[in-house]
Amino acid sequence: MASPVQTAVYPSLHNRVVVVTGGASGIGAAIVTAFAQQRAQVAFLDLQDEAASKLVDQLTAEGFRTPAFFHCDLTDVDAIQAVCREILNQFGAVDVLVNNAGNDTRHSVESVTPAFWDHTMATNLRHQFFMAQAVIPAMKQAARGSIINMSSICWTIPSTGLPVYVTAKAAVVGLTRTLSHELGPDNIRVNCVMPGAILTERQKQLWFTPEYEAVILAGQALKRMIMPEEVARLVLFLAADDSSAITNQSYVIDGGWV
Repeated sequence: MASPVQTAVYPSLHNRVVVVTGGASGIGAAIVTAFAQQRAQVAFLDLQDEAASKLVDQLTAEGFRTPAFFHCDLTDVDAIQAVCREILNQFGAVDVLVNNAGNDTRHSVESVTPAFWDHTMATNLRHQFFMAQAVIPAMKQAARGSIINMSSICWTIPSTGLPVYVTAKAAVVGLTRTLSHELGPDNIRVNCVMPGAILTERQKQLWFTPEYEAVILAGQALKRMIMPEEVARLVLFLAADDSSAITNQSYVIDGGWV
């Protein structure tokens, strides 16, 4: 039997204001939970009101600071800007931004229309830029900040059956690299996390057949599934002062697949 996992406590995250997109379920919910357990003030954005309410109630019942949920369509730039203004008015700062939201709906090359392309890019790439744009002034004023963008290993394999999503996730790495140099003089760090096949409820319901799981485990060095909370622990490190000299990097968490 494997030994119990012992995880870190980051004093620098205590009372930090952390914004997480797509925080109501999956990896996002694990990230919200992990920051709440570090005694951070978490604000998260999502469209899933019911799932968000359950997460808020759960964390509050467990004795953690109540996260603030904001209903937001991240494909709507005006909505992004309005919610970020509300967060800044309420909390006075944004110390950490985690651009987690995304959608990996499967699609073929032949089925892609201009409208599908635009929506997929807005869901998986565009909002990461405009969320960053909205919080950068506050980070500059504070002379510090950490932006963590969520990419994927899908573009390195490369995956098939979702070409627009793969394109967007590759672009996230480019966005991370340029923003790190744009914002470095203001002591704002920008890094990227590239998960592999993570065992979320959505993945289990939609994609995880026994055949797909066999492919994953054959490719990974670790012969077990990787869980959302394991991704969240990497995000915590990149947000904390422990990674204060780390920027412009992309971190793979995939059990050794690539």
